[in-house]
Amino acid sequence: MEWSNERIEQLRSLWHDGLSASQIATHLGGITRNAVIGKAHRLGLTGRPSPIKNRSVSVARPRPPRRPRVEQAAPPRMVAAAPLPPRHVEPLPHRHVELEDVPGATILTLTDRICKWPIGDPRHPDFHFCGRASADGLPYCTDHARRAYQPPARRSSERDSQAQQFLARRQSVR
Repeated sequence: MEWSNERIEQLRSLWHDGLSASQIATHLGGITRNAVIGKAHRLGLTGRPSPIKNRSVSVARPRPPRRPRVEQAAPPRMVAAAPLPPRHVEPLPHRHVELEDVPGATILTLTDRICKWPIGDPRHPDFHFCGRASADGLPYCTDHARRAYQPPARRSSERDSQAQQFLARRQSVR
């Protein structure tokens, strides 16, 4: 589309009348809003009243007074405590549970009230489960529950000693 002198004068007139670029494009026909904005910019058309300000006729409401800002004391900074030396906890003596009076249970005979502690290698035919009465709310009997549920301090000390043994073995191999 070519901008003829007549269309440029229409653009200037409509621009100064305060029409929006979309309204001017519709009035002129065959051009887009962006073409109107680009031509107005190239022609240096400025100072037209904003169509947004003309549309809104509102009464300015007074703003509510701001509440005074209360300075709060900074929260106390947390200071890291010095690490405690590792505490040595004596492991409980390992009790091997011998069951002579209970024949054991197979996967087919397990119930909610039977200890499910595996005994033996699952790949061998003599593999079975403990089969004694389980402790309340646990899948194991009292003796096997003691072995299964160890206190956290004991487990961490065992891990530390196992790690030290592993490192000692690696250094002796070198």
